[in-house]
Amino acid sequence: MGGTEVEVMVGRLGELLTGVDRLAVAFSGGVDSSLLLALAARALGRDRVIAVLGVSPSLPGHERAVAHDTARHIGVPVVEVVTYEGDRAAYQRNGPDRCFHCKDELFTRISDDVLAEYRVDAVAYGENADDARRPDRPGARAATAHRVLRPLAELGLAKTDVRRLAAACGLSSAAKPAAPCLASRIPHFSDVTPAKLAQIERAEAGLRRLGFTDLRVRHHGDVARIELPPDDLPTAVSGPLRDAVHAAVLDAGFRFAALDVAGIQSGAFTLPLVQIAGV
Repeated sequence: MGGTEVEVMVGRLGELLTGVDRLAVAFSGGVDSSLLLALAARALGRDRVIAVLGVSPSLPGHERAVAHDTARHIGVPVVEVVTYEGDRAAYQRNGPDRCFHCKDELFTRISDDVLAEYRVDAVAYGENADDARRPDRPGARAATAHRVLRPLAELGLAKTDVRRLAAACGLSSAAKPAAPCLASRIPHFSDVTPAKLAQIERAEAGLRRLGFTDLRVRHHGDVARIELPPDDLPTAVSGPLRDAVHAAVLDAGFRFAALDVAGIQSGAFTLPLVQIAGV
């Protein structure tokens, strides 16, 4: 894809944002919100767009740093807001609607702390057309309740389109693996606690230092269930690296390390529940 298609999308986004003077993008540094931020900066001008990053124990430190680097590359300032979803009893209970409470907290903080101070008159987030069709995205209900815009989905951009456009825009996040929040590693109806989130972050950071870039560490009490892409599974159990994988998990406070032969799975905990319950 060349620059021409990018400019077409910039023009179409500009039409969607007609009447918006200053836009806040709920930003994570992932490919969806990065593309939205880059297109919005071109459509409105970099001085009329801000990236809002929610900071809480569920955000890994390295993802926070990546988000800042990406926004700096785009040329848009980052406004950090501290979110307190961990204080909400419904979030702690960790039902399949946990993401609703997280997004509701984020959008509430943006409304309360950002809109007036930065003279923003609209908020958008990076839901794409594929996400809009999935049943395991309760955070979308929070976006609707707060009247948050979802331009990528409105433009009909699927995940493959988003990655292609991001590459054409020169964004490093174009090939970045999905990085859902740390709470997504905890089975539903097992409480979300700061201690568990910190344990997961330590284990995943240890595995990244070993060279694994796309991974999940699922928290099952004493057991860390490691999910990796299928091509990485033989590497993780071969030679001295196997001992290093085991040590990284034990150093994070788990007693056992289990490698899931099914590989990495999106929505591993939520999809089975929402498909049955219609949440």
